[in-house]
Amino acid sequence: MAKRRIAQETFDSVVKENMDEFDMEPEEALREAVQQFESQGVDLGNIVKAIPSAESDEAKQDQTHDVLKALESLQLGAAASCAEGLCADLKHLSEQCKLGFAQRHLAAQKGAYPAILGRCERARGEPGPLLAALSALSALTDGQPDLLDAEGRDFLSGVLREGGADPAVTCMAVRAVRHCCVKHEQNRQDLVKAGVLALLTGAIARHARHAELVKECCAALRVMTFDDDVRVPFGHAHEHAKMIVLEHNGLKVIIEAAKAHPENASVLSELCGTLSRLAVRNEFCQDIVDLGGLKFMLALLADSLDHQDLVRQVLSALRAIAGNDDVKDAVINAGGAQLIVLAMNRHVGNPQVCEQGSAAMCVLALRKPNNSKVIMECGGALVALQAMKAHPGEVSVQKQCCMLLRNLVCRTQSFSQPILEMGAEALITRALATHRDCDDVARAALRDLGCKVELRELWTGKKGSLTN
Repeated sequence: MAKRRIAQETFDSVVKENMDEFDMEPEEALREAVQQFESQGVDLGNIVKAIPSAESDEAKQDQTHDVLKALESLQLGAAASCAEGLCADLKHLSEQCKLGFAQRHLAAQKGAYPAILGRCERARGEPGPLLAALSALSALTDGQPDLLDAEGRDFLSGVLREGGADPAVTCMAVRAVRHCCVKHEQNRQDLVKAGVLALLTGAIARHARHAELVKECCAALRVMTFDDDVRVPFGHAHEHAKMIVLEHNGLKVIIEAAKAHPENASVLSELCGTLSRLAVRNEFCQDIVDLGGLKFMLALLADSLDHQDLVRQVLSALRAIAGNDDVKDAVINAGGAQLIVLAMNRHVGNPQVCEQGSAAMCVLALRKPNNSKVIMECGGALVALQAMKAHPGEVSVQKQCCMLLRNLVCRTQSFSQPILEMGAEALITRALATHRDCDDVARAALRDLGCKVELRELWTGKKGSLTN
């Protein structure tokens, strides 16, 4: 059941009452109010849990939160022609919005979006003020994509078309686009119709050496392939991924950009993460190999084993492109299995690395007995079992390891005994008992390993009455 919510004014009035009526100190009054509302099942995620401040002791009747003071300053200075003052007001409001969702929500409730968008329109063509306005817009829309309207959408699209010469302005506009598209399918579709995919890939191609801009554009492209809006039954994630590849040459643009940042782990991580989201068709996986993407990823993995996040993203990308059977063989022939095992051994304490590494080997072994043989010989089964031991509470790790073990023995029964001697049965049985989501994959793994397992008959196919 959804939790109740209250207005900021309601919360502030209770804090004030605690101070005035019960003579509590400010911090005590604040804690008491939080406890009171949480005990009533109220969600305080949208509430600024701070004592409103005043400019002076004489102004205590005009106490207000700092984010509202910053917004008021911006609104009062709207008619001013002093660019420096407006930039300072925008920067102050942006800093307040970055403190947390509650501050952003309160600002939006009091009219921050039209105020900032108005400043954005006025600052068009002036890089300094425009950058400050876009920064405030980006900060405000983080977690609040519903704020974006047709005017804001047209403005952001226009900035991306016009701001090609200034990577800092373009970068901030892209960040605002990304914030407006997370968990908002309609914004994604509207922005795609407005041509944002071409603008994002074009920005990467033009500013390939600008690390921060490349990262932002890749992150925005990835968001366009998400299906994370629970308000719509069907999204266009797959269609957007195809458009990025087929209409905007996205794979080549991303792989070429990677060559400009051979030592920048954070940029390369973003690039690999985006490639994994674009490998949605068999031919796209092969295209990534043909464009040099596989060679680049394996070299990156070998050179960056100490960077956990980068390792995770590379493993995720290898998992994605190995959906193509020919690419499976290419990965194995290039020594990919050995590198995956090496990465998992290096980061066996990291559940995300273990999950992605096991999943990558699982895909490589699927329907490929020769690949299974290579994975077994380089220690793939053993490192998967070590991952199961290290992360008994991580259901995703347990599932991927169970599926890997099953794929290894499914077409090569001679691997069953060596895997059982490593202690597989006890670990799989523990996963079966601990995680409901592991039920099917754990039972299948035990069955194909030759262990005794009770297989449930979910449906007999017999016609029966629908009523008792």
